Amino acid sequence: MQLKQKSIMDEEENIKDILKEIRDLLAHDKKVLNVDDLVWYTGLSKSKIYKLTQLKLIPTGNNKHIRQKFFDKDTIDAWLLGNPDLSDENPPAGGAGNKYWQMKP
Repeated sequence: MQLKQKSIMDEEENIKDILKEIRDLLAHDKKVLNVDDLVWYTGLSKSKIYKLTQLKLIPTGNNKHIRQKFFDKDTIDAWLLGNPDLSDENPPAGGAGNKYWQMKP
């Protein structure tokens, strides 16, 4: 009886893993990413993304009525390919008015 339950639990775990892989593959087709999608897509940590967002060093959506952060996938691709400044130690000069996609020289 216990072996049968363990087998069922293992099968359920395998199904969950497969569903997660399918969800991750479908995320490639999304045009708008949320923070969790961006973590998976870029490999950056969630805290790093929030820090870059706060410092306006990463391109985000600009809808002031939505609290959650969203990111345009095509803009993120261009930003990633453009040698982005991922350093969050030094806040950008000029404060909040600074462009978020400043690139390293």
